[in-house]
Amino acid sequence: MLRRRLIPVLYLQHGWMVRSETFSVHQIIGNPVVHVERMVQWDVDELIVLDISAGEQSDFSHIRADYRDPGAPDLLAFIRKVAQQCRIPLTFGGRINTLEDVRTRIQNGADKITLNAAALQRPDFITEIAREFGSQAVTISIDYRMADDTRSVIARHLAADTGLDPIAWARQALDRGAGEIFFNAIDRDGLACGYDIGFIAEAAEGLSAPVIACGGAGHMRHFLECLEKTGASGVAAGNIFHFTENAYPRAKAFLRTKRDDVR
Repeated sequence: MLRRRLIPVLYLQHGWMVRSETFSVHQIIGNPVVHVERMVQWDVDELIVLDISAGEQSDFSHIRADYRDPGAPDLLAFIRKVAQQCRIPLTFGGRINTLEDVRTRIQNGADKITLNAAALQRPDFITEIAREFGSQAVTISIDYRMADDTRSVIARHLAADTGLDPIAWARQALDRGAGEIFFNAIDRDGLACGYDIGFIAEAAEGLSAPVIACGGAGHMRHFLECLEKTGASGVAAGNIFHFTENAYPRAKAFLRTKRDDVR
């Protein structure tokens, strides 16, 4: 039986952990190391960390010496710190543009990387990574939103509407060697309105690789609905896991009372 995953997503912006809303509002919620520690305590199925920092560098210089845990001085040190604490599959995305970027993240502890804009700019990059590290190491992150009643892939922090159909782009990425697809619904991000069920069902049915759904989770019932109504391999969420009343262990226990295919 395919065991389906419940996956926290942590958004990293210039060294801070942030909560996101429609990809346009980002509220700082604290030291990322503290949030990773919580995920480790919760024994999560998997962890996805996405660096959404804009600009040439991801700045960690704000970390204060008087914190209980001083954090990490730079991005790679942060990945190492997460990997040391995290005995669970770790996927890291953001600011990956070369094979060396992939190599350093994996060497420092990431199990997989996720590509977004770089894959859109240079689809052959997917193949290069798959040849070097294997398809299982490549997740393609696809951000999309509705435009004129049509879903369209968005790139570069909303700056560009590619006009691509997200399922068609996912097929291209899989053909080039990707091993998994992560769909993130911009219109639902942070709004706690539930997953884009019809789309995820269509994508999971039409694609030949595991699909992870993200965007819109606001209650444990939303996870269950997605698992019941779609073939998604995993349901992912960010904001909901930052609040105690909706903590990961409660969500996992709830799902296990309803389904026998939850990891």
